Amino acid sequence: MKKVTLVFALLSIIAVINADFTTNRIITVGDEGDQTRIILNKMIEAIGGKEAITKIQDSTYEGTIEFITFGMNGSMNLYQKEPDKMRMDINLQGRIVTQAYDGEMAWGTDPNTGMSVEFSGSVAEEIKRLAYGNDALLNPEKYGISYSYKGKEMLESKEYLVLDQTYSDGKTITHYIDPQTYHTYKTKGKALNSFGVEVDQESFISDYKKVGDIITAHSIIVFEDGTESLKMAISSVKLNTGLQDSFFKMNPESE
Repeated sequence: MKKVTLVFALLSIIAVINADFTTNRIITVGDEGDQTRIILNKMIEAIGGKEAITKIQDSTYEGTIEFITFGMNGSMNLYQKEPDKMRMDINLQGRIVTQAYDGEMAWGTDPNTGMSVEFSGSVAEEIKRLAYGNDALLNPEKYGISYSYKGKEMLESKEYLVLDQTYSDGKTITHYIDPQTYHTYKTKGKALNSFGVEVDQESFISDYKKVGDIITAHSIIVFEDGTESLKMAISSVKLNTGLQDSFFKMNPESE
């Protein structure tokens, strides 16, 4: 059970960061209506614009993480490289736990042995999907991603724009967009919790800051079935540091 809980806990974290810290993996839509297209374009501009986003070849997020469910704290490094590579390292009480996708294979740390193992099945597919980078942002149709404007909704006495982001496997993430800043305030969707059980997940995103030519969130709080489960605070975001493909592989020395 310990292995399963840590695997799904990290998987949940990656999902949140991809949906929220990178802020809006969206840039074009099909014939879904003018209002959807207008909102997406404004969100792109709020991040920094298409030109600035296109220049990002890799990104590194460093920060702290609190697993409220388990009463554990640690540090976190998330790395992404275009178009489809991702690696997350979390330091929990001196032990590094990793999950990654190298463009072809999903792999990670077995919490029981400390050894690196290849993931398969639904876990591998989820990590692969979450490894999408700016190519999914610039060309969502390649990945079967679509968007739909759902109107407005009141949250805490403020009205937000509601936008559904739907993947090819049917998974939908609902974004609540601030109509003044066009940044995401909240996302909502189904997710697997730390025990691999599907729950309603809500994440609240804040502390937007400029990094280079883009603006990205630095704080997030996650709720599962209404209970606070996770907190993350980003202390550093670095862009275009020249991450090598081998860094994302389980056994780079075998190349």
